[in-house]
Amino acid sequence: MTELLPDFPYHPDPVATGVIVPSGTVCICCGRERGYVYKGPVYAADELADRLCPWCIADGSAAERFDAHFTAGTCLGDDVPLEVFAAVDQRTPGFTAWQEPQWFFHCADGAAFLSPVGSAELAVYPEVLEMLRREANGWGWPSERVEHFLASLDKDGKATAYLFRCRVCAAHLAYTDFA
Repeated sequence: MTELLPDFPYHPDPVATGVIVPSGTVCICCGRERGYVYKGPVYAADELADRLCPWCIADGSAAERFDAHFTAGTCLGDDVPLEVFAAVDQRTPGFTAWQEPQWFFHCADGAAFLSPVGSAELAVYPEVLEMLRREANGWGWPSERVEHFLASLDKDGKATAYLFRCRVCAAHLAYTDFA
């Protein structure tokens, strides 16, 4: 019998983002077949890809047993408590990106990862588009190239944006990544 998935405050819908999928795989950590397996990135000495259940990520047992991390590339801000960083890094499913995934922290908390997005999905977030425009302007590109780049973003393409929401103030945040 499949159990209800654990709650992941910093990655509220990991099934929709494709990192947790139905599976008959036996978890290498707890030894149980629980109906789901984690398909996202795992940073550990042991090969754990597609071998961990969501429950062992949520309770921290996978991180503890295998010294596993799920959000490499995460930067700790000065105002982020260590326990928040640990919750994101060791008890939250990561997400797949073209380069090394980055996680946002805002208002002294980890932001919630919502999904990869393209220009169509970003149309309802003008503040995020402006944030991405500033990011791309920092690369020294002319404004026409920046606008072309933003218009070419595709949630399933080679240029993608990753959308987050601050859990405190509800501000939307994003960054771009491309192959």
